[in-house]
Amino acid sequence: MHFTSEQRLEDGVLERDFTLGDLPGILWTPASASASAPAPLILLGHPPLGLRVMRPRLAERARHAAADGFAAATVELPGSGDRPRWAALEQARADLRRAMRAGEPVGDELVDALVLPLVDKAVPECRAALDALLALPEVGGPVGYSGGVISIGIRLAVVEPRIAAAVLFAGSLVPRALVEEARRVAIPLHVLLQWDDEGNDRQASLDLFDAFGSPEKSLHAHLGGHTGVPRFAGDAAAHFFTRHLR
Repeated sequence: MHFTSEQRLEDGVLERDFTLGDLPGILWTPASASASAPAPLILLGHPPLGLRVMRPRLAERARHAAADGFAAATVELPGSGDRPRWAALEQARADLRRAMRAGEPVGDELVDALVLPLVDKAVPECRAALDALLALPEVGGPVGYSGGVISIGIRLAVVEPRIAAAVLFAGSLVPRALVEEARRVAIPLHVLLQWDDEGNDRQASLDLFDAFGSPEKSLHAHLGGHTGVPRFAGDAAAHFFTRHLR
């Protein structure tokens, strides 16, 4: 891991850009984090819009986490931001946009092409980032996962034993293979669902929640569209992480 820049934010949070090989990322640590008192880590997921676009929103989430004593980190998704273009993924996204504009159903074949290669590449990168982040003296476990592409969160919850709890944003473009993987998830889950999300199949999201095998899981549904998540929903998610990562 190589740190490429750093700045101290107004609330004392240290924000550092890093690279891990050719994988870019950002780490935020609270002022209280030290080798003698390492901060538990929350891995922040995000949609594939690129870190430059997502940075303000991610930084806001990270600063809220830091106020509760958590470090937070994120990495760029494959084929996004400044990373090399991924032709197959871009074609799948174009096919999805065309189908949605035409009001056509999004079939399993398209969902698989859109999501499975991304999950297969992104999850090992997230795990490699955790290796490097948890080797820092000021960062410790346990680890939480928050938001982003729900299929990535499912796979991480199944294969990464260092993740102790996850906050997931409900989405319906989940391959059937990953719905089956969801039955093996055993960590505590806090799932957010926007009831009127224009790009989400509500019933598919409810079916996925039902599939999760976690003995402790809660679904938090709010009225409104995709971008209408109420601010108090973040407070509830923060309490969830405090309960499970402390």
